[in-house]
Amino acid sequence: MTESRLTRRMAIGLMAAASTVYATHAWAGGHGIDLSGKTVEWVIPFSETGGSAKWANFYAPLLSEALPGKPTVVVKFMPGAGSTKGANWFQDQAYEDSEGTLIFGSSGSTQFPYLLSDPRVRYEYNDWNVVLASGTGGVAYLPPDLAEKMNGMDASALRETDFIYGSQGATRLDLVPLLAWEMLGLKVEPVFGIKGRGDGRLMFERGEANIDYQTSSSYLKGVTPLVEAGTAVPMMTWGALDADGNIIRDPTFPDIPTFKEICEATEGCETSGERWDAWKAFFVAGFPAQKMVFLPAGASQDAIATYTKAFEAIKARDDFSEISAGRLGVYPQMTGDKAKGALQSATNVPDAAKSFVVNWLKDRYGVSLN
Repeated sequence: MTESRLTRRMAIGLMAAASTVYATHAWAGGHGIDLSGKTVEWVIPFSETGGSAKWANFYAPLLSEALPGKPTVVVKFMPGAGSTKGANWFQDQAYEDSEGTLIFGSSGSTQFPYLLSDPRVRYEYNDWNVVLASGTGGVAYLPPDLAEKMNGMDASALRETDFIYGSQGATRLDLVPLLAWEMLGLKVEPVFGIKGRGDGRLMFERGEANIDYQTSSSYLKGVTPLVEAGTAVPMMTWGALDADGNIIRDPTFPDIPTFKEICEATEGCETSGERWDAWKAFFVAGFPAQKMVFLPAGASQDAIATYTKAFEAIKARDDFSEISAGRLGVYPQMTGDKAKGALQSATNVPDAAKSFVVNWLKDRYGVSLN
């Protein structure tokens, strides 16, 4: 971490501590903000085809109904540089200019360049104000003819295949599947430069790629029909975490084995050591709090409390569990202190894991982050 970033984090931490009493007051009985007659712009730094789009489009009408004044909530897509373009833009926005009408949706592919100190990153998560953190999962899948080569959970026979994968970039959330497939000994050649994971699914559908993965929301809506039609077969999920931090089956896809199970069943793949530790660290950073909603720097405590209360009201709906399960999957939707804790987990990884991934990216893909 650079000295300037560390200094900024310390200053922000002091300001956050100083404002705790006021934030509590705003939540309990503050004036809040009135958004009557206004339009809230929700910026998503990806294309309209991926999981972030489906997540935002699910929440947008519910948020409109829950916010005071029932403003129109419009999802705006700003893809580019694997989401770095949109995140850098949001960093430059000031709350005073929007007065609560601008929010930003981050994803794991926004978090990873930040974690890896990518020189293109000009954004600082600790400047932003988190009001929702959504957990998610991920599912890798294959064409039926290749899925048939697997011997139960043993993926060894797939090592003969030359795979093509549509990727947003090796420093994005895609590093989780790319590293997992390499650990299994698969020959996966990424085609970098797609603007969203939905574009990777379209490559798979067109026969331009023969392996893919989607986050849960995108898998549920975009890939489940392919599975039902017999043109795609799930290979594995990344899993979920239990209370002790162990990887268990994804509650949204309990019948699909995890990468950990596939790895344990495949000769030469190890679930211990520095490679496994690095994979798990970035999985933890990228999925249990994979998508987050932020207000920009300088947001008032009334605005933060207003949005937090709105998302709490959405979660408290009698039908929320039912409608969210089919669109988002079965994962925690966190607000308040839990959202802040999720943000900390998502934007910090052990130094050893970061060092391993930085060296792996340079050796495997020629990506230098120094």
